[in-house]
Amino acid sequence: MKVSDLFVKCLENEGVQYIFGVPGEENEDLLFSLEESSIQFVPCRHEQGAAFIANVWGRLTGRAGVCLSTLGPGATNLITGVADANLDKAPLVAITAQGGLTRLHHESHQYLDVVNTFRPITKWNSAVNSPEVVCEIVRKAFKVAELEKPGATHIELSEDMAKQEARQKLQPIPPKRVRRPGPDYKAINRMVSLLMTARRPLVIAGNGAIRKLASKHLTQLATTHKIPVVSTFMGKGAISDRLEYSLLSIGLGFKDYVIEAVEKADLILTVGYDIAEYPPEKWNPNGNKKIIHIDFVPAEVYTHYDPEVEVVGDISGSLWALNQRLVDGDLHFDCDWYQPVRHRILDDIASYDLQEGQPFTIPG
Repeated sequence: MKVSDLFVKCLENEGVQYIFGVPGEENEDLLFSLEESSIQFVPCRHEQGAAFIANVWGRLTGRAGVCLSTLGPGATNLITGVADANLDKAPLVAITAQGGLTRLHHESHQYLDVVNTFRPITKWNSAVNSPEVVCEIVRKAFKVAELEKPGATHIELSEDMAKQEARQKLQPIPPKRVRRPGPDYKAINRMVSLLMTARRPLVIAGNGAIRKLASKHLTQLATTHKIPVVSTFMGKGAISDRLEYSLLSIGLGFKDYVIEAVEKADLILTVGYDIAEYPPEKWNPNGNKKIIHIDFVPAEVYTHYDPEVEVVGDISGSLWALNQRLVDGDLHFDCDWYQPVRHRILDDIASYDLQEGQPFTIPG
């Protein structure tokens, strides 16, 4: 059994269905091994396209998408899509080929230090330098890519390493589900206390609310206690826009309609929100908003984002715990304070509706 055969067995073990990429001389052994596999190789016209397809696959399924390139320029062509996956928290595993190890110590055709090139744009990366480590490297690449917060990982497999023989006893490491920790009860208590003193709370739902199916508990929170929810662009779908508690998405414009609601809110609950999705200085310019941070990881240190409490743990578990603790009689929210904003948003959207045959014009 060649190393490339073992590598493909490990990919099958991870449940990989498709690999998106561009074939080349240095990755041909891996491609030959794929011919005997259930995994379908999808040729792409350009490596950047392959990376973005894998990126979106990971984003939609929650399982790492896989892209493949040859060495040098093939690998660098992956960079934009891989970096985007890492920034947008989409699980992705990039596999790049490399020239034979016997020619890497001197100037060589299309040789580039790909491992160090990919290090700043991935959560983790490594080169396969022995048949003995193939199973560990592949398992770690997928585990790290899919763990919260997800992102990109990278494996380099050189052409001579792919051809080497691997011991038959080497077998893929079975994936095991990792249970995420629940929130701290003191943090839950503090969050409930803040809500009990609030009059106009508002939720900003980010990418994390989408990834781990927190929609059910977020919708329950909004509908039971009439708390409005606005999503970032990456958080669209966390709550249905048809619900009267939805203020749709927060835009890039500084004085968007939704900003009116954010300005009036006296407590902001961010759920799975990354500051890269919509900069806090846009909605908290004075840095004086009371904020509850609900996420898998602690909040970033940021002048305009300084939460009163950080509820760190599984997002669904945190929202479930909050729903269990909240009692309407303890809450004193203003009724429907956000509805005028929702009506203005919907009226604005309706102004763009066209009748059949009507030319498009910009209102106003």
